[in-house]
Amino acid sequence: MTDKMSEKKHATIAVRSGINTDKHHGAVVAPIHLSSTYSLKGFNEKRQFDYSRTGNPTRATFGQAIADLEQGAVGVVTSTGMSAVHLLCQLLTIDDTIVIPHDCYGGSYRLFTHLAKRGQFQLIIVDQNDEQALAEALAKKPKLVLIETPSNPLLRIYDIQKIAQLSHKAGALVAVDNTFLSPISQQPLLLGADIVFHSTTKYINGHSDVVGGVLVTKEQALGEELAWWANCIGITGSPFDSYLAIRGLKTLPVRIKQHQTNADQVADFLYKHPAIEAVYYPGLTSHPNHHIAKKQQANFGAMMSFEIKGGIEAVKKLFDHLQLFTLAQSLGGVESLISHPSTMTHAGMEISAQIEAGITQSLVRISVGIEDIEDILADLAQGLVASQQH
Repeated sequence: MTDKMSEKKHATIAVRSGINTDKHHGAVVAPIHLSSTYSLKGFNEKRQFDYSRTGNPTRATFGQAIADLEQGAVGVVTSTGMSAVHLLCQLLTIDDTIVIPHDCYGGSYRLFTHLAKRGQFQLIIVDQNDEQALAEALAKKPKLVLIETPSNPLLRIYDIQKIAQLSHKAGALVAVDNTFLSPISQQPLLLGADIVFHSTTKYINGHSDVVGGVLVTKEQALGEELAWWANCIGITGSPFDSYLAIRGLKTLPVRIKQHQTNADQVADFLYKHPAIEAVYYPGLTSHPNHHIAKKQQANFGAMMSFEIKGGIEAVKKLFDHLQLFTLAQSLGGVESLISHPSTMTHAGMEISAQIEAGITQSLVRISVGIEDIEDILADLAQGLVASQQH
């Protein structure tokens, strides 16, 4: 059965993660191992685990589950999503170049730009849908190309397979941030990426009670190298967080289905609403890269953003009148969240960089939860009415 695990469907892999693996007591659910250290069998005779920063049974179970879902070789579990991004940087020297998208997550942008200013590596920021700009960036022979699709917060779609092929020809590794979709909705390694990573804080855990990250490699050797660095710089995830994330993972497939069902209806509602200037959601046929999303994704996800008429004052009124949606950062939890990217998730970007990326003061981002769709739409309806009252 174990040899055929890679052939099993997503829902089975997610639900069965850690099940029936306890060899000592026969616990059905994988136990949590909180021990910080493990005894040696004898002088210089290590067991599989010796120190919890280096390796932990609970964390290993979680990492392998995500690796199986992404159809990769090694899953490295980190303390936060940004730890996973920082782990990527360990592949770079001061002479290496990394290419990142101009509209990536604000935390990622902040990390890469500040490390580049300190001379840790060379950085190129480019619109990856601009073929000429991307070609010019790849001509400089980067070591690593980062793709984020759908992008945060404008839900731009990038062709992973195409960019991966071009990047590999230039000699670069390709890493994809798959946080917005999860392995249920998109599998970048099968599209040509070398590395895929997630903030497990989001959909994978799904309950807004864990902060964590995970990075999966296609090849064993690269995974072992990154696992070595994760231990070296001390960013591996805690056993308790891994235990909770495994628990959340088991319901990921069914949660994604409900998220998706609700999101489709919310996007249609917003698209037709007179208070909305524009909706950014790959599931709409009006989205400029709808066809690419349809090709490389299993579904369109439950993240979207929109421009509201009336600018920042209308945004404030909307937030003041919502009762079901919670004004908070993060995404992917069972509850519906709403945010203002410019002052929240992307506050780490200079205003000039925000403008370059297309992030305006009237832009609102929502993470559609799994509450009853009638309640979600009713809350948005009354909030939007209030936003347009002068």
